[in-house]
Amino acid sequence: MTPEEPHFELRLATEERDLLAAQRLRYNVFVTELGGDGDLVDHDRRLERDAYDPYYDHLLLIDRRRDAAALDHVVGVYRLLPCDRVAKLGRYYSEGEYDLAPLKASGRRLLELGRSCVHAEYRGGTAMFHLWNGLADYVLRREIEILFGVASFHGTDIEALRQPLSYLYRNHLAPEGLRVRVQPDHFQSMDLLPPDAIDRREAMRLTPALIKAYIRLGGFVGDGAFVDHAFNTTDICLLMDTRVMSEKHRGFYTRKQEARV
Repeated sequence: MTPEEPHFELRLATEERDLLAAQRLRYNVFVTELGGDGDLVDHDRRLERDAYDPYYDHLLLIDRRRDAAALDHVVGVYRLLPCDRVAKLGRYYSEGEYDLAPLKASGRRLLELGRSCVHAEYRGGTAMFHLWNGLADYVLRREIEILFGVASFHGTDIEALRQPLSYLYRNHLAPEGLRVRVQPDHFQSMDLLPPDAIDRREAMRLTPALIKAYIRLGGFVGDGAFVDHAFNTTDICLLMDTRVMSEKHRGFYTRKQEARV
C-alpha cells in the first residue's frame, strides 16, 4: 500500500475468519444492497456464500482500523480460480451460465474472476486500484493469459438494459476464438437495438463502473446475457486477453513486472 494509506493490507485469505469476512462483505453488497439471494445464503449470520468458495482464492483488501473479530475488516474482495485448479472442482462457476468451450479449447492459461465488490464507504476512493494491483501480481506470478468472469447489471428488466447490452454487443463482442455463449436454455440476446438507435452516452451511464473499467482497458464480452432472477441481476461474461489488452493496461502490467525483477 502507499505510505499515505498504511492502514490497508492486500493479501489472499489465509484463515476461516478472512473468508467469513469476505462472505459478510458480499452479503452486505449483493444481498442487502442489491436484493440478491441463493440456496446457500445465510441470512441469520449475514453471509453470502456458495459451494465454490472453498476451492477459490480470495483476494482481500483489509482495513486494519476495522474490527476483525466482528468480521468487519475486509473492505474489498475478488474471488479467483486459476485453470490448474479447476480439475479438482470439476468446472468453473461461470459454466453454470456460459458455454466456455472456446476458452477451454484455447490451451491458454485461464483465470476466472468473480464476486468482486467493495464496501460502500470505500467506493470512489483507491480501493479498486489496490485490488487491481493485487490482481496484477496474481496474474503475473501465475503467467495467466486470459481473465474472464461473470459481471452483473442490477435488475432483470431487459427492456431497461437495451442500450448498454446493445452497445456492448455491437462494439465489444469477443473475437470468435474466445466468444463464449450463454447456455442455450438461458440465452438472452444482447442484440436488442439497431446500430443507429444506440446512444453511447446513455449506454455508458447505465453500465456499472466495473464493466466500464474492463471495457476501457481492452476487454470483450461474450455472446448473450443471463437473467438471474434469484440474484436479481442480468449477467454478461467479461474477457481480457493479456496479449491484446490496451496499451494503458499493458503498461500497468509491464510496470508491475519490472518492479519484481
